[in-house]
Amino acid sequence: MPPGYVTTYLSLAKLLGTSPRAVATLLKSNPNPILVPCHRVVRSDGTLGGYTISGRPSPQFKEKLLRLEGVKVVGGRVSRMCILDLLDLLR
Repeated sequence: MPPGYVTTYLSLAKLLGTSPRAVATLLKSNPNPILVPCHRVVRSDGTLGGYTISGRPSPQFKEKLLRLEGVKVVGGRVSRMCILDLLDLLR
């Protein structure tokens, strides 16, 4: 995902042929969360979902990273304008 945009767990799951929960579990174990920008994946309803850094949950840090990258977050929800469906990009 380019800075300023996010995708959803569901979008990634469809692309990979798995479940959104499996995608979330995989991203949770990301050893390089800044280099591999898993913070750019949110729930289908635009809410942020989880984020773990250094083995601890930190959704506040996820929101901060997204805001720094230009993602519009209002009331803990990403603006629809900032959410990309990966399958639409491949068509």
